[in-house]
Amino acid sequence: MKRIIAFIAVLTMVFMTAFGAGSTDKKADTKTTGAQGDGSDVLVVYFSATGTTKKVAEKIAFITGGDLYEILAAEPYSSDDLNYNDRNSRSTKEQNDKKARPQIGSEDISLEGYKTIYLGFPIWWGEEPRILDTFVEKYSFEGITVIPFCTSASSGIGRSGQNMEALAGSGTWLSGKRFGSNASESALQSWIDSLH
Repeated sequence: MKRIIAFIAVLTMVFMTAFGAGSTDKKADTKTTGAQGDGSDVLVVYFSATGTTKKVAEKIAFITGGDLYEILAAEPYSSDDLNYNDRNSRSTKEQNDKKARPQIGSEDISLEGYKTIYLGFPIWWGEEPRILDTFVEKYSFEGITVIPFCTSASSGIGRSGQNMEALAGSGTWLSGKRFGSNASESALQSWIDSLH
């Protein structure tokens, strides 16, 4: 039994190596944020406090051949920070303060050479988390098409795209779309195809 498990593990590693899983030679990667690499003109940027948005972002990156960049909070969010029922939770306080700008802990990234950015986030209290506002105010999106997407069990994307477009002040912003946590690759592919 141990030999079978070891054999499967070796096959998995060979497969991942052969097909580039875990590659760190891209312009941006969730593991090596900001590393320069393969010349893709698509970047998938996402913030994911619980992992839901990350799953959708990874599928979009796979479909588009795009690079990945994860927006990490300098101070990670705990489950207490995300407690919707607590008016004193960190996320509630941030969402109630339009000027809140949580610090980003990810390395800076160059947007040079990217023509399209998919920008993913969860919906918090009907809007993008304030850390997305920090991100869009930090970078220039001149010459870039920005396509927001969000994850939520039920809430739509609302005015999140318009909010971020106003804060960014540059780029061509398309209407965004909401996806559930188990969005299929075919649903994402259909949405991406509809954009062109």
